[in-house]
Amino acid sequence: MATHDSRHAPAAAVHVVARHWARPDTIDEVRKILIELIAPSRAEPGCLKYELFQNLADPADFTFVETFASDAALAEHAAAPYIAGLQPRLRALTGRPSEVCRYRAV
Repeated sequence: MATHDSRHAPAAAVHVVARHWARPDTIDEVRKILIELIAPSRAEPGCLKYELFQNLADPADFTFVETFASDAALAEHAAAPYIAGLQPRLRALTGRPSEVCRYRAV
């Protein structure tokens, strides 16, 4: 199983912040879909961290904070069926498009 502590991430590690906004009437459904991504993502060999947060002030706002060992590991994650198929599943349930930003530690 992958380690989920980015303090010891390699220099080539890619950090990702992915935000998804449910409609008020679909919060529970979106939460369930997003939770389903955690276990298989953490099991990926290049996954160093994969956490899901729900905004306390706005429960419709879900944010993943992720760390992958390399660009290649992130590409493998993005190609996984449960990730590649996510946007079609969320499209009718979200209030606005998802945002995914990639970072490298400085």
